[in-house]
Amino acid sequence: MVKKRIRIDMEDSDGARYDIKIEGNVTREKILKIFEMMDLMNIEEEQEATNMDSVGSKIWHVVDKFFPVGEFTSTKILEKYEDEFNEPVKLSVISTYLSRFSSKGRIDRVRTGREWTYQTIKISQKQR
Repeated sequence: MVKKRIRIDMEDSDGARYDIKIEGNVTREKILKIFEMMDLMNIEEEQEATNMDSVGSKIWHVVDKFFPVGEFTSTKILEKYEDEFNEPVKLSVISTYLSRFSSKGRIDRVRTGREWTYQTIKISQKQR
C-alpha cells in the first residue's frame, strides 16, 4: 500500500498560522474531520470576489461548494447547478467546462467506464 502524505498550511484572519500534517492511511473521513475542525476555528479559505455572471464561474461555484473533497461526475454537477441557480444548462456545457478546469490544473479527471470522474485539486499530496 502506498503511504500518502498531506500537509495543510493555513492562516486565520488574526494572522495566526496553522500547519497540519497527515501521513499514512489518509481517508476522505479524516480530511472531512480536518475541514470540520477548521470550521470550528473559523478558518476559511480566502474567498475571491467571484462574478456569478458567467456559466463557467457558476459551475466552479457548484464544484467548490458541493464537492470540495471527493469525486463527482458531470451529471452530479448538472443536478446541483440546476438546484442552486434555478436555471437549465446542457450536460455538454458542464462537461466542456469541467474539461477546461482539468486542463488548467484545477481538477483531476479520470475515465471511469463510460464517463469521466473528477476530483478537486486543493491539497497537495506526496507519495512515498
